[in-house]
Amino acid sequence: MKNEFVIKKCKSCGATIKVIEDCNCEGCGIVCCGEPMEILKPNSVDAAVEKHVPNYEKVEDEIFVTVNHVMEKEHFIEWIALVTDNKEYMVKLYPEQNAECRFPYIPGSCLYAYCNKHGLWKKEVE
Repeated sequence: MKNEFVIKKCKSCGATIKVIEDCNCEGCGIVCCGEPMEILKPNSVDAAVEKHVPNYEKVEDEIFVTVNHVMEKEHFIEWIALVTDNKEYMVKLYPEQNAECRFPYIPGSCLYAYCNKHGLWKKEVE
């Protein structure tokens, strides 16, 4: 599947993982805290006061990515990723820094941002 980027989250402890290849066996799958982890479905429309959808500006052969979001210890963007058909780039973020980074400009790729309270968000690079 094009730009497939599967993230799973534990409903109990909040652990998140990036799935490279998931098990398709019946009754099987990735388990955490004794329960199957759930696949996070990316949102793409901001309806809340906090903004989550990553934005970008093309600067020569790169994109400058920003997420206009609070970056507090209890509520922040944990990481931003750029995903293509065969490559993934990820930048881990920390509270009190800006939610921004640079990636190569690759039309047709997808940007993802993960908020520790509101989940996964996505935007296509045109």
